[in-house]
Amino acid sequence: MQKFHVESLDHLVLTVADIGATVRFYTEVLGMREVTFGAGRKALAFGRQKINLHQAGREIAPYAGHPTRGSADLCLLTKTPVEEVIVALRAMNVQCSEHPLERTGACGPLRSVYLRDPDGNLIEISNEISGS
Repeated sequence: MQKFHVESLDHLVLTVADIGATVRFYTEVLGMREVTFGAGRKALAFGRQKINLHQAGREIAPYAGHPTRGSADLCLLTKTPVEEVIVALRAMNVQCSEHPLERTGACGPLRSVYLRDPDGNLIEISNEISGS
């Protein structure tokens, strides 16, 4: 059997209660770009990835076995120091963890701050720690 190797993530899908509220949060708070594709579908783009949005109860086939809003746990990388991220989030009245936390990412140690999106998904915003 021929083996293959997955190289990267292209997109993921979030099931949400209100696509407009989700787009506002991810564009205004996290700086992602709103994308419209297909027959008016919405997505959020950042780097070379995107997050496609499905309206809860009106998912687009094929979809997850049990699409549920608020069930995601995403870690996003930034070069902005997480201490500055915390200050920016607080200035926008977005609740987040009070202090950076040390975590382990795919490629090594991270310094992370946590917040929740409008559906309750856990969003981790992290800096990679080099030299560790």
